[in-house]
Amino acid sequence: MTSVQAVDLPDPWRSVAITVVLPTYNEAANLPVIVAALLDLPLTGLRIIVADDNSPDGTGGIAEELAARYGEGRMSVVHRPGKQGLGRAYVDGMTRAVRAGAEFVVQMDSDLSHGPGYLPQMLGVLLSTDSDVVIGSRYVVCASVARDWSWRRKMLSGFANTYVRVLLRLGIRDVTAGFKLWRSSALQAIDVASIRSNGYSFQVEMNYRASKRGLKIIEVPIHFTERSKGESKMTLRVQLESALMPFLLWYRGHGAVNQDQMSDGSPRTTRLPRGERSELNRR
Repeated sequence: MTSVQAVDLPDPWRSVAITVVLPTYNEAANLPVIVAALLDLPLTGLRIIVADDNSPDGTGGIAEELAARYGEGRMSVVHRPGKQGLGRAYVDGMTRAVRAGAEFVVQMDSDLSHGPGYLPQMLGVLLSTDSDVVIGSRYVVCASVARDWSWRRKMLSGFANTYVRVLLRLGIRDVTAGFKLWRSSALQAIDVASIRSNGYSFQVEMNYRASKRGLKIIEVPIHFTERSKGESKMTLRVQLESALMPFLLWYRGHGAVNQDQMSDGSPRTTRLPRGERSELNRR
């Protein structure tokens, strides 16, 4: 896990209702570490939802023990019936977070590749710039990835980002990033509950919908760390879906006028009025 000195935000920013969604499948060794790091942040309104896909290694049971230790006001667990994929776990956790009243929702990996210490900075950037989404990016100036990443992993990640950027032209450098902070209003604007893509293509579809709806997206540099325990969930099926989804999104956007377009072909935006989104900034 990357060691990052968390910035100390002023009130009321440090006390906003922010929920971190952690999807898990066989993360028994990593979950206690990331939960402790998150709840140690200077964010008094932070809570965690763990969405576990019935992990064979007992991650679900460990999550329940942690929830009992920290209290239901700080952490809860969603036990899903089986391995249904990253996208489905995120949709489940995010919709629950929004329904429970979270003002902001975080998606991040449970394997310690995303440093929790970046979260206060990401929240400060979002609020100070009146943004809708902040991405912890591996591919902007001052960002970096683990030195022990294999050449195959670097090539796959680099190709995927280039492929999606060229095809969809979203204006985002790290289109496959899994570390994001969303306003709840932004998740409602993109209708996150209706997203059906799974695996890592889920990240691309989220970005696509946010871009098409005119949401303000900002990327901040992070250092991406390779997991030290457990195994990657990047299967061949996930890779194939991730390669196909950008093309399907491009086809839907160009083949016919759809829900993302007006009759003249221009994007239809559903961004909330600036004054409503800036309420926290005026406190």
